[in-house]
Amino acid sequence: MKHILKTILFFLLALPVSAVYAGDTITVRKDPRLDVLAAKQSEINKRFYAQAANGLYKGYRIQVLSTFNRDQAFAMQSSLMAGFPEQKTYVTYQSPNFRVRIGNFLSREDAEAFRKQLSRYYPEGLYIVEDAVELVLTDPEETIVQ
Repeated sequence: MKHILKTILFFLLALPVSAVYAGDTITVRKDPRLDVLAAKQSEINKRFYAQAANGLYKGYRIQVLSTFNRDQAFAMQSSLMAGFPEQKTYVTYQSPNFRVRIGNFLSREDAEAFRKQLSRYYPEGLYIVEDAVELVLTDPEETIVQ
């Protein structure tokens, strides 16, 4: 069924395209809506390939602390939430360590800029780590640039 739909779609899209051969030149006339469709499909593909298996996106977070002490980890999370309410903080446990991370960044450059801002308050132990990040696109036309 999918194969039939793809074939029909191909022929419908191929109809408005024509080519004229005149000597050494070929002139192609196409419907400009094809460019719009190609651009939309390109954005869909970018979103798909940026997405991890669990629906989250491949991105970066800043690891602020890795400790054995659970209370210390949650105290750091509270401190980060108070100082940077616009960023989400995460505490994960991977035996025997608690890790405190902050942020949801799609690009390493954005993570690096925030790490520099964060280093004014926490001068040691800040690392940019690859992680599956949450991303909420408010505008359906919003794009993901990788």
